Amino acid sequence: MIRVLSRAGVRKSDAEKIASGTPGTALMRRAAEGIASYIGQNEKTAVVCGRGNNGGDGYALAEILADRGTECAVFALSEDLSPDGAYYYKRCAEKGVKIGLFTENTDLSPFHTVVDCIFGTGFRGAPAGLSKTAIEKINASGRRVISADINSGLDSDSGLAKLCVISDLTVSIGFYKPGHFLGMAKDCIKSKVNVDIGLEASDRPYGVLEKADAAKALHKRPAFCNKSDFGYIAIVGGSRRYGGAVKLACMANAAMRSGAGVVKAAVPDFMADRLSARTLECTVFPLSSDNGYIAFNEEEIKELIRGVKVIAFGMGAGQGEGVGQTLRYLLGNFEGTLIIDADGLNALSRAGAGLLKTAKCRTVLTPHVKEFSRLTGKEISEILSDPISAAKDFAKEYGAVVLLKGTATVITDGHAVNISDTGCPGMATAGSGDVLSGITAALCACNTDTLTAVSAAAYINGAAGEAAEKKTNSISMIASDTVSCIPQIITELLKYGE
Repeated sequence: MIRVLSRAGVRKSDAEKIASGTPGTALMRRAAEGIASYIGQNEKTAVVCGRGNNGGDGYALAEILADRGTECAVFALSEDLSPDGAYYYKRCAEKGVKIGLFTENTDLSPFHTVVDCIFGTGFRGAPAGLSKTAIEKINASGRRVISADINSGLDSDSGLAKLCVISDLTVSIGFYKPGHFLGMAKDCIKSKVNVDIGLEASDRPYGVLEKADAAKALHKRPAFCNKSDFGYIAIVGGSRRYGGAVKLACMANAAMRSGAGVVKAAVPDFMADRLSARTLECTVFPLSSDNGYIAFNEEEIKELIRGVKVIAFGMGAGQGEGVGQTLRYLLGNFEGTLIIDADGLNALSRAGAGLLKTAKCRTVLTPHVKEFSRLTGKEISEILSDPISAAKDFAKEYGAVVLLKGTATVITDGHAVNISDTGCPGMATAGSGDVLSGITAALCACNTDTLTAVSAAAYINGAAGEAAEKKTNSISMIASDTVSCIPQIITELLKYGE
């Protein structure tokens, strides 16, 4: 697990380290040494420095480069420095490092590398004035660009930006930040590394999933086993308007490919034949219908859930009255794990999230940001500005595991927070969420730790998507391509876990 700290967490950890006796100048020096290790001896380097400690990192870097004989120059956007930054400014000046003010006429073309030390992790909003000009010039320079700690202009908690530096390499200091993974990070950061400067996490870190973490949800099967050992799963969804036979078949196949013992696809009766033709390995369970939607029939639902460990509910179900009634019944009577997705989330939004507090089952919610906005009553912009807090607070209040989809996926039970950084642009296509729910259902059936199962599902789904995009391309890829690559990823993880 890669440890990640929020803006506030990093600030707190930094302050505690200094209070314990480590001077801020020593931490700044360690950060600069880390950055310098990624600059070649003969790389003529421009260091663009802002105010505060981020600018101070740049001056400390310039001193190190000068001491080792690497040609460098500092372009300052401000003379307003922190005390630690002023210390290194003075040392640079004493050693004859070229220091000049950045202007609209500054030319970066003579340099091999440009180091961005304009804004630090505390920056929010949109760059303006000379800072905006500097970022635009860095991006247009065609030089190798290294950002110190976080790309200037990129919010360190959300990964969003109005305008930010596009880096070839971002050298994170102390701990990675959420903004290195969330939001626009993949579009702004070509590669990233973290430099340890001796900080200790004051708050509980978030975790970015690695192969070893996903492998924990997969278990070697003994020879003496049968299908019932690996969980009966029910997938409930579909409607006349959102027939989705293809999507539900894709979801069922995803669950089977991810280890489910038996999958029962419960759909309105008029869809049963169409779905049966597309799913050879799964059982189709017809449900009563009314005006094109699932009609609630208690006896049918009782029969459906008998012996079932996990239910994935809501995909393509529409907004019929029976959908909401079925959801209420499942929350009040089912004792396994209930995954609520798509129209199931919309039905929950209409009924009120308070139903989760009295649920007999373990609940897993898999919203994208618009669905989460409906569920929480928060504006989309508010959620995107701090997706981790939004998901964590909701999960804690309602006792659910929340999987908030995005460029990077946030998974939380209200206490621990995991981030899955796998995935690709080709997954921005209909049915990708259904595949994820299928994988999630299968892993929840085989694991007692729901957070581990859901986190691994997010990782596997994204990794399978990446593999599929390599075989196709980001434009032509469809959800079934992701399903076809699930075995490849699970094979890799099984080998990794040996």
